[in-house]
Amino acid sequence: MWLLSNLLTKFIRNGKMTLIDAAGRIHVFGGVNPGPQVTVRLTDPALYIKMALNPELHAGEAYMNGTLLFEGCDVGDLMLLFSVNRGGLATHPTQRVLRRIWRGAKRIHQANPVKIAAANARHHYDISTAIYRLFLDESLSYSCAYFETPQDTLEQAQFNKLERATRKLRIKPGMSVCEIGSGWGSLAIHMAKAGARVTALNVSPEQIAVARTRAAEAGVADRVEFREIDYRNMTGKFDRVASVGMMEHVGIGHFDEYFGKIKELLTDDGYAFVHCIGRMLPPGSTGPFIRKYIFPGAYVPSLSEVYASTERTGLWVGDMETLRLHYHYTLQHWRQRFAAHRAEAAALEGETFCRMWEYYLAAVDVGFMNGSNMVFQILLSPKIDGVPIVRELCEKVEQA
Repeated sequence: MWLLSNLLTKFIRNGKMTLIDAAGRIHVFGGVNPGPQVTVRLTDPALYIKMALNPELHAGEAYMNGTLLFEGCDVGDLMLLFSVNRGGLATHPTQRVLRRIWRGAKRIHQANPVKIAAANARHHYDISTAIYRLFLDESLSYSCAYFETPQDTLEQAQFNKLERATRKLRIKPGMSVCEIGSGWGSLAIHMAKAGARVTALNVSPEQIAVARTRAAEAGVADRVEFREIDYRNMTGKFDRVASVGMMEHVGIGHFDEYFGKIKELLTDDGYAFVHCIGRMLPPGSTGPFIRKYIFPGAYVPSLSEVYASTERTGLWVGDMETLRLHYHYTLQHWRQRFAAHRAEAAALEGETFCRMWEYYLAAVDVGFMNGSNMVFQILLSPKIDGVPIVRELCEKVEQA
């Protein structure tokens, strides 16, 4: 227990953790500064060493298998306590070594050749769509919404996001659009309703089947083609390219392939819209729990990594917008809805799945609430004047 106690003593300064060990002994950490109050019980002595060496992974696994329990609080409170003390955790000697190892291995962790990329995507997106319907809005938009005010409903905020993307792309009737990573079809359908002819790419058969049904129900099946294909294998020329929530799955070793393919798919006068989670800190690595259980092969890039790749591939960044707390508001809605439908989720996928999902949503939420994560939207073109030359483009979006 002394290894874990050493770690917790050094990094918990804000708030307080009361830990009850497997023998029933009580240990208190923190309390120096105000902050979250958390009481946890560990029922397996093997967790003392595991959590001391890799708390981000093994705390999540212990919650999943029921050997880490909460008393008078929940997993969201634990995530909040960790997040307000993240600086102390990162500077602990053991954690510094661990992070150096992760950074050194990140190109291996993010290796996404075509077959592996498809398997990684299906790991997350080919679970029952019924699970996603429990917490997403009716459009099945599984990316950051746009909140004009924090009081917006999730449905309104997701519509705002789709409308802003379509307006930023200046979609006009008859335009051809290639969407890289189409999810359940919400943006493709929205652009088709605006008159575009959309070719939407995805590697998840489950999502494609749902998207085709939704497009037919929306009356735009004749203007949207959903194709099961890796973006690297796509050919043709399009007036616009759109990519929402896809770049996170590319992996740093494939950024040049990704931006190079966008450039290749665009007509000379066309431009692209890319919406992606990013970090405001220097390059890092994907957390071990997220990498192992949620998004294998995924990586949230720093802006320096994004711009380095657009420079190498010869793309103009015509506009960039940063959305900061919008994903926090989005995740608050998702977490509340998942909690409200937890019994249904357990009936579909089991208790372990529910605990994994709760841990995932809570961990990501605090990353946007008081961590280093944000969302960026960039407009890219092969030519200097491909994107409108004045910021009026975004101002009109705000006024619309």
